[in-house]
Amino acid sequence: MKRKINLLPFVIIALFIFLLNWYVLSGLLVLTSNHFIVPGFWLVLTALAASFFLALRRMASNGMDLFFKSVVHITLILLAAELVVSLILIPGDIYSIFNNGMRSYYWVEFAFFMFFLTVCIFLYGMVFGKYNYRVIRHELEFDDLPDAFDGFTISQISDVHSGSFNNPSAVKRGIELINSQHADLFVFTGDLVNNKAEEILPWISLFSQIKAPYGQFSILGNHDYGDYVQWPAETDKIANLQQLKRYHLELGFDLLLDRHVEIVKGDQKIILAGIENWGIGFGERGDLRKAMTGVKDQDFKILLSHDPSHWEAQVKTFLPKIHLTLSGHTHGMQFGLEAFGIKWSPVKYRYAHWAGIKSENGRVLNINRGFGFLGFSGRIGIWPEVTLITLRKKKR
Repeated sequence: MKRKINLLPFVIIALFIFLLNWYVLSGLLVLTSNHFIVPGFWLVLTALAASFFLALRRMASNGMDLFFKSVVHITLILLAAELVVSLILIPGDIYSIFNNGMRSYYWVEFAFFMFFLTVCIFLYGMVFGKYNYRVIRHELEFDDLPDAFDGFTISQISDVHSGSFNNPSAVKRGIELINSQHADLFVFTGDLVNNKAEEILPWISLFSQIKAPYGQFSILGNHDYGDYVQWPAETDKIANLQQLKRYHLELGFDLLLDRHVEIVKGDQKIILAGIENWGIGFGERGDLRKAMTGVKDQDFKILLSHDPSHWEAQVKTFLPKIHLTLSGHTHGMQFGLEAFGIKWSPVKYRYAHWAGIKSENGRVLNINRGFGFLGFSGRIGIWPEVTLITLRKKKR
């Protein structure tokens, strides 16, 4: 018996898109009286819709090929630009209702100027923004940090998503930026690939250049398990994960899966632990208790955990106390604004704290904005990040 498909959501979405385009067209007609505008507008829209459905049908056999990515990105950019136009037109139309009932030509002209500006911003994000690497520095103080680790530095990247890269020279600049920080310790907090282990193969020679005196350590993220593609058999999925683990070794990364290591400096140490992905809605695999087996209460502890929802659900109240947790996962949704004292991204409606430092109950969380990109092949306002953390002994 076939499962019934609820068509209502698709009908609502289709109706919304139709009304959105109708409204945008009504604004366009204020600027021009060309008789070919209306049929041309709907012809282009129909062609794009047909291409979109064709791309979806081809995806089962061809995957997310160039045709699929091109159609999806064109659709995304046009929808975003049309939404901007509509949001500008609406207050102008409301104002005109209470005046002469005529739309302001200049206001409509401004709305379509913003349409083209929005398109340009998205194109910038796709060409330049996704490789616009920056270093975010944090200096964190702790009462019980061992004296030998005062000034100890940790570089962190997360969410490489190597299957999305298409510019080796740009990625190389990112690797050089990591190494130029000369951090004592390097950590990678998950999502090396989008779906399959083979995606990292072209990039092993670059990422294996990352070195730190006290080692390079890594964990897995939700995308590393191959949960988002169909496999011929479960054994293929298992083999893919095992191969990915071997690639971590080739990269020179010590993969921490529900275990910890001691980082020793002089006659003092700190604990570095890592767990398998644990995230609400993304698989709760990690075993924090297992990772901390044998760790003493007085030890200074750093945890690598890909999904920040783990910190909210378990880590911030876990005993023994975990001083610092390093996460990623959110990407800052690759879209937002961080300027002029404003810090906003749509991802805040899923994760209240989605980037940077948060402190609570004597514990600290850092969320890296991600080194790569996924889905949308670009970044706008939320740039790819290399984190540099300096540990400090709090002075009394």
